[in-house]
Amino acid sequence: MTEVRDEETAAVRQQRRPEDEPGTGVVTAFGRQLKLLRTRAGMERAEFGRWVGYSADSVASIEQGRRIPQPQFIEQADEVLGAGGLLNALKGEMARAQYPRFFRDMARLEAEAVELCAYDTIVVNGLLQTEETMRAILAMRRPLLDQETIEQRVAARLARHEIFNRWPAPLMSFVMEEAALRRPHGGKAVLRGQLEHLLLVGDKRNVELQVMPTDRDDNAGIDGPFTVINRKGGEQFVYAEVQGSSSLETKRDETNLAAARYGIIRSQALAPRESRDYIAKLLGEL
Repeated sequence: MTEVRDEETAAVRQQRRPEDEPGTGVVTAFGRQLKLLRTRAGMERAEFGRWVGYSADSVASIEQGRRIPQPQFIEQADEVLGAGGLLNALKGEMARAQYPRFFRDMARLEAEAVELCAYDTIVVNGLLQTEETMRAILAMRRPLLDQETIEQRVAARLARHEIFNRWPAPLMSFVMEEAALRRPHGGKAVLRGQLEHLLLVGDKRNVELQVMPTDRDDNAGIDGPFTVINRKGGEQFVYAEVQGSSSLETKRDETNLAAARYGIIRSQALAPRESRDYIAKLLGEL
């Protein structure tokens, strides 16, 4: 049993998967398969592009492994080329390749979580962000991200929102610093839409949103944001991210401490009902 646990831990801790980067591995394999199916169907890139709504140059980028295809492209390509599900079978791998390296293991755990507890300080958690907020935040990154990368990451982040449609529904708790709810990333209109979205998500029976007011004189979250994830079977993980790098803790003693710390943070924040009223108050001030 210990050996199985050690193997799982090693797999979860693996942070670098260069085989999933554009230009290598599974992305290149998809491109080669697409080109083979297109040429076998007797289609030029321009003709195929018209069928799927892409330019010939964009098709070339995908075939050469320089661009990660979106799910809709994969579905259309599979149908147009009569691939019989061959391309669709790679859709999951393509989706994972859209995440930055440092987040891929977390994305997998998030999709398998039965309970997720997140404390955030600077920005609203990605699971709670609107598309407009995502795009605004990604555009602020330094060094700058190119537009294609921004769109890929927006699509990947939106795909994570499927967690709200899962059944059985995972239990989710979010504690956000007041500052994260006041920052007008993208402008006041974007912030207004973000606060309205939080009120809607907070109405879900399996979701609890809490606000940590700035005037609190005691805050157990002083060391920064983190997420505690529980999987079926009692496995627990703690994810933390800073400056484009991440850590994923699996040691039971450390994950227990993080879970206890999150419990203290929740007790220090406003209760869910008070938090909803607070968010509504902030919305009314815009």
